[in-house]
Amino acid sequence: MASQEDEPTIARLEVACKDLKSLLRKSADLDRNMEKMDKRFDLIDQSLSLASRRIAPLQSMVMANKALDTRINRAITPALSLIHSFRLFESLQADIVDLSARLSDEVAPSLNWLERLLEYINCVDQLNTAVRSISEEGEPAIQKLQEVVEFLSRTKATDNFRTHRLRETLVTLKALYETEVDAMRFEGLLDEALLQLQDEYEGLLQQLKHENVREAEECGDGKVAGSELGSDQEVEALRRISETLAANDCLDICIDIFIKVRYRRAAKALMRLNPEYLKTYTPEEIDKMEWESLETAITLWIQHFELALKTVLVSERRLCNQVLGGLMDGLVWPECFVKIADKIMAVFFRFGEGVARSKKEPQKLFKLLDMFDSLEKLKAEFIQIFEGESGTDICIRFRELEKLLVAASSKVFWEFGLQIEGNSDGLPPPQDGSVPKLVRYAINYLKYLVDETYSGPMAKVLQTEQVWRAGILSKPELEEDLLRDAVSNVMEALQRNVESKRGRYKEKILPHVFAMNTYWYIYMRTRNTELGKLLGEKYMKKGYKVVAEESAYLYQKQAWGSLVRLLEAKADDPGNKTRASARMEAFLNGLEEASQKHRSSYAIPDADLREQIKEATVKLVVPAYAEFVSAHGSVLKEGSYASADSIRELLSQVFEGGDGEGDGKRPRRRGSRGGGSGGAVDGDGKDFRRSRSDVSDLLI
Repeated sequence: MASQEDEPTIARLEVACKDLKSLLRKSADLDRNMEKMDKRFDLIDQSLSLASRRIAPLQSMVMANKALDTRINRAITPALSLIHSFRLFESLQADIVDLSARLSDEVAPSLNWLERLLEYINCVDQLNTAVRSISEEGEPAIQKLQEVVEFLSRTKATDNFRTHRLRETLVTLKALYETEVDAMRFEGLLDEALLQLQDEYEGLLQQLKHENVREAEECGDGKVAGSELGSDQEVEALRRISETLAANDCLDICIDIFIKVRYRRAAKALMRLNPEYLKTYTPEEIDKMEWESLETAITLWIQHFELALKTVLVSERRLCNQVLGGLMDGLVWPECFVKIADKIMAVFFRFGEGVARSKKEPQKLFKLLDMFDSLEKLKAEFIQIFEGESGTDICIRFRELEKLLVAASSKVFWEFGLQIEGNSDGLPPPQDGSVPKLVRYAINYLKYLVDETYSGPMAKVLQTEQVWRAGILSKPELEEDLLRDAVSNVMEALQRNVESKRGRYKEKILPHVFAMNTYWYIYMRTRNTELGKLLGEKYMKKGYKVVAEESAYLYQKQAWGSLVRLLEAKADDPGNKTRASARMEAFLNGLEEASQKHRSSYAIPDADLREQIKEATVKLVVPAYAEFVSAHGSVLKEGSYASADSIRELLSQVFEGGDGEGDGKRPRRRGSRGGGSGGAVDGDGKDFRRSRSDVSDLLI
């Protein structure tokens, strides 16, 4: 049983033994094969080492040839590029000649002409690029080519034929560069093209005109703004030409052309306004001008100054920026614009300065204020137009002109007050007691000054002058208060002038007539006006109305009071015929004398005042006369006295300027005593002596 169980195991072991023997035999075979492979690899390695040693010199020669080829190529490539630039230059020259001919065939500045011009500019730019390329690349290319020729000649790295060809190429390029490059840059077709561009530049600039200057003057409202000078194509062409000229060292020429042409165009546009007045600008010449001519000239100056700034110079500034804005990072165009504007504005400035420095006459104040006000309104826009460092000088001159106008306006105003107070008119007081011309002139002058047109500028002038005197850090007064104080000073000077004239009368009634007329005129002409509102009703009543009322009272007292006193009841016997007749005769003689005096020597020009004085005089004299006739009619001789109605009619004619019946003779006598009694007014025996309050009530 045991032997039977061991048989499969033995069989398996035998099989395994056979397999192991087979594996050992194969391993031995593999080992022998590996040894054979090692021997073969050793043979191959020996062969490769031998081959490597044999081809090493060839490899060195290949690397040397490659390095030589690279060196030659580095030397020849710039030369080839230089030759290409020469060929491009020749091609562009032909294109420029062709475009120049085609450009001359077009009508400038048509759209086709502008397109041709832009093509021409592009071609000139390309030609300039080619010339610059030749100029910049020539010397390095020749230098490298010369180095490689010397190297090949020294090292014999190539055959003599190739070295000779390279040497000939070097000589040719060097000679061409030395003889042609300067001619290309300064004497050749490029120079001619640049000259033509300068001509086209100047011609195109001359074509850009200001078309709306006359239109703006006719509008007269200053609302017309600067127009665009030229189309987009024209501006683009000018910009391109400017850049091309600047790129070819012609920037100075470009700027000179631009300034010269645009100044002439701007000046010519303003000359269409016919500013002949600007030729007279020194203070001495202005003093010799007729006032009407000077007034017109100043009005035109204000209009033309605004037009020059808002239309011409705004347009020129925009054109400068569009055409020259790309040059030197935008530093060129402001300088060019200021050079154009400075020549134009200088003409306006010197006229304004001449007016400000001329004689300080009263009538000039309003035109000086017009000039100052116009500059104030334009100040912000002026500073904006001439902003930057380049416009500093012209802005300074603008401010200096404003200062001159402020000083001149202030001086004219204050001297006007001094002239009034000093009785500068040099004339005696009016012989008839009427209102002096100086008073009429002064009141109208001040009314005009404080009107809305001039009150603002005048107040601004006074405030500016106060700041100058007190310093910038001081707190300025309100403009209205300054104007009120200034006008009050002139009014007080006028009052002192009136009182001075009043004291020069030798006759006792005329001073009161004069004062009554003058102060009433001042009050009535200022009431309900801007002047009256500025000074205040209280001020005007106290200073002028009350004085006029007092003068009216004194006038009545002096002129008619003595006549009324002749008729007043006295302690003597009312039945005394002799005394009553004498008093009546004295009254009629005095009345006739007073009437003649009023007709020949006294004047009350104001109709309303004259009517009030007439009514007051009639109310004073006629009742007193009627009462006297009623009281003494029985003792008076029939026909020796006039009726109360005749007296009233006579007084009315006196104040109405008439001569009365009888051509200045005594009033018509009564025909009967009974008529005299019937003509009496309300025989209630009143006392007709006047008081100041009575007269004050009349002059309302």
